[in-house]
Amino acid sequence: MALDPAFLEELRARTPIAAVIGRRTRLIRSGRNWKACCPFHGEKTPSFYVYDDHYHCFGCGAHGDVITFVMQSEGRGFPEVVAELAAEAGLEVPRASPRQRETEQRVRDLAEVLELVQAAWVRRLHAPEGRGGLAYLRGRGLSDETIAGFGLGWSGDGRGALLEELRPNGVTPELLARAGLMRVDEEGRPKGELFFNRVTFPIRDRKGMLVSFGGRILGDGQPKYLNGPETELFSKRRVLFGMDRARSALRMARPRGAPPVELLVVEGYMDVIALHQAGFPGAVAPLGTALTPEQMEALWGMAPAPILCFDGDGAGQRAAVKAAETALPLLSMDRTVRFCTLPEGEDPDSLLRARGAGAVAALVEGARPLSAVLFELLTQGVRDPGPEQRAALRRRLTDAAAMIADKGLASEYRSTLVDRFFETYRRRPGGPRREGAARSTVAPVAVAPFDALAATEERMRILTAILLRHPGLLSEVEDAYCRLDLPPALGRVRAALMEAAADHAAMDAGALAAWLEDVGLGEERAAVLAARPLPMALSAPDDLMAVDVAQEWWHFYALMNVRQFGEDLRADTERMCSGTLDERAWGSLRPRLLAWEALRRGEISLDEG
Repeated sequence: MALDPAFLEELRARTPIAAVIGRRTRLIRSGRNWKACCPFHGEKTPSFYVYDDHYHCFGCGAHGDVITFVMQSEGRGFPEVVAELAAEAGLEVPRASPRQRETEQRVRDLAEVLELVQAAWVRRLHAPEGRGGLAYLRGRGLSDETIAGFGLGWSGDGRGALLEELRPNGVTPELLARAGLMRVDEEGRPKGELFFNRVTFPIRDRKGMLVSFGGRILGDGQPKYLNGPETELFSKRRVLFGMDRARSALRMARPRGAPPVELLVVEGYMDVIALHQAGFPGAVAPLGTALTPEQMEALWGMAPAPILCFDGDGAGQRAAVKAAETALPLLSMDRTVRFCTLPEGEDPDSLLRARGAGAVAALVEGARPLSAVLFELLTQGVRDPGPEQRAALRRRLTDAAAMIADKGLASEYRSTLVDRFFETYRRRPGGPRREGAARSTVAPVAVAPFDALAATEERMRILTAILLRHPGLLSEVEDAYCRLDLPPALGRVRAALMEAAADHAAMDAGALAAWLEDVGLGEERAAVLAARPLPMALSAPDDLMAVDVAQEWWHFYALMNVRQFGEDLRADTERMCSGTLDERAWGSLRPRLLAWEALRRGEISLDEG
């Protein structure tokens, strides 16, 4: 029985070939692929390579997909192997039926029609009627070799000549309509060619099968670009223009010392073609829409970190935001996206013509990770935010990280985004205020000299440990705590503390511990608390000796720069005394005064901590 090709394609997509082959022979990473000693003939040096959807042995010539491998290695028949793999993949093998046979024949008929149309349109491009289209393509800098390689064509005037040309091959208006090449009326009857007076671009699936066309009109007509509609062969959500050529380029062996082929996602047909011609064979483009989850999955099937290239204008920024939103829920440890932003007013095609391949190569080389671009997109336009704006911005960043399904990865994104939030919108100790950073009336804590760095970091750990034991204290010391230049591990804990305080104002130490464990920071919390036991008073519950805990926190804070602490305290005291005495301000100032007095009396050594 002949099985539906769509079912077999789904079965192969759901069955990782490397995992199946790895059950029989030991695989070793080789770049993006795997290699092993061939299981079909004895060898000592690996010549058996496993790619994303097939294997090939350069020693004995064995070649095939995951189904073929199981058949060859276990000596079983096709139906048995398909049934077993389908059961493992959670698929049901379709039964033979007249409808299935009819569907298969319909697909074959459409594929044949598309190939006939493609041949006709290529002929027309080089005929007198296609002179304008050919001049346009050459005027865009495309060589005849590139035009032929991509199968570019000319659709004609749409007055019925295409149908008449193909009638001898049994092509009917109904077949052209089913193939997406004729418009239909309200009752579904063909009523005219969809493509006319357009340069045509064949759209192929990842294996190179022709599934539809796109077309560009010459002159000022609208729409400038037109894609074929959804058909039995063509799903716009799943296909990318150029994906068959990019897939081949990514799998091809590169000469020693040659740069790797990068998978580049750009916006249009001409961008893809121009990039391929200029030596960037990994370029693809969605078909006039934003990237879909299915297209993201297809991209990751070719490369673990594709580069998304967007224009530097407002539309490009919106496209980048949409792409990030699509990618975030699908990220994992071994698949992500990178971004490169084109100069405003430029697309890849225009940039190549204006500045050459070197300018594009520099942009590709400087592609940035999703986390960095995501922060910039979410904070765009934010300058000198107040407390409310900072809280809203911090929530926006943590909400973005929460979109990632992988909990461990989501925690890392949360830490990265919130750490950068503190770096950008808080003053760094001992340094100038960064652009966009919040102003502060309190001077920053000076950076300790190098030989005191270990002691300073230990005091920072103690300050963090106190807040883990007494999270209710955070609101009183938040501004000073956020100005500390913490080591990365403590920075991640601080970011989580701030997030927890924003979400759960009344959280106690136990609830905080459970929350940190839930977001993947349980080990970091334990490390902060276990590095060196806290004094008994600092380990007491929140409702005991609260003022003493605040005083102790300020003691350790002051020890990092006693002189600066004293100057800040003096200025704040004078400010409070010159105005109306405020009970809340006094409650905040009092533990700092007590800490300062203890330092003056020598109750705490300057080397303590």
